[in-house]
Amino acid sequence: MTRTTTRRLVAGVLGAGLALTGVATPAARAAAAHDTSVSVGRLVLNPTDRGYTGSLPVTVNYRGAEASYLELTLTEPVPGAFAGLVPSEACITISPTPLRTISCIVPGGDLQPGERRRFTVDFRVLTAPRAHAMSAAGGRVTVDAGDANPANDTASFDTRFRSTTGSLRNPQPYQWDTRTDASLTVGSATLTRQEDGSWAGRLPITVRSAGDAAHDMYWLEPTLPAGVEVAGIEPEEGCAGVCGVAGGAFMQGEERALTLLLRAPAEVAPGDLGTGSVRLFALFGWGDELVDVSPADNTASFGVRAVDVA
Repeated sequence: MTRTTTRRLVAGVLGAGLALTGVATPAARAAAAHDTSVSVGRLVLNPTDRGYTGSLPVTVNYRGAEASYLELTLTEPVPGAFAGLVPSEACITISPTPLRTISCIVPGGDLQPGERRRFTVDFRVLTAPRAHAMSAAGGRVTVDAGDANPANDTASFDTRFRSTTGSLRNPQPYQWDTRTDASLTVGSATLTRQEDGSWAGRLPITVRSAGDAAHDMYWLEPTLPAGVEVAGIEPEEGCAGVCGVAGGAFMQGEERALTLLLRAPAEVAPGDLGTGSVRLFALFGWGDELVDVSPADNTASFGVRAVDVA
């Protein structure tokens, strides 16, 4: 159970206790007043060799009567841009699309009455840097004193993308892709006899993402000839019916080479074992598979042979 979940359960129990007893604690009485406030600085995303990165400074003032944790609710200015808090704190996505809403606990533990606390929210946008400045609106930060305390405060912020020449002037609205634009190519697989009599081989695959649509990860779904199965993937990532493409989200224009590891039992006879295929797809948030611009180049076929090496 995460720290955030535990605190929410505690807050829920306390809230239920108040409802049953009808007695308000000092913290509950303080909720009637606006006892939290939040202010933000400016979010400027700077071009790097891997998209844009930047940090939003956040200041929280807590004026409750008793020490309390504060919950932070963040709406992204760009889908998939949230990259974490500094200092670090656990976060969960509470609304996944199109712009994620993310819930975290304000870093640093419980705040004392009258305490002011500063931290930053990191962002990364995996799009190719442009020669002109860009802007995005809609970012929002809300802070409240937990589920049992309705008092809260909200601050909105705009986002500026600095141009590759260093300018922030005359920004153009940033228009992100709403559909992925990925493709894959595959080689062929040759299985060779192993010391225990079984067969093993490698299938080279290249994955490329041409667009900047928000996604969490790409996945490969292999379909193999009878008797052939997946033994793993390199770089190593989970494989259970589908295999993850290691490295997380792709930068626009990024290409990655990987290898699907195949095996077959000893009773398989040498020769042509048939044709297999690999399908590429992406996921983001809690939704279904993302729709690609060109689904035809998301699937590729390959041949499999078993060759005895003398």
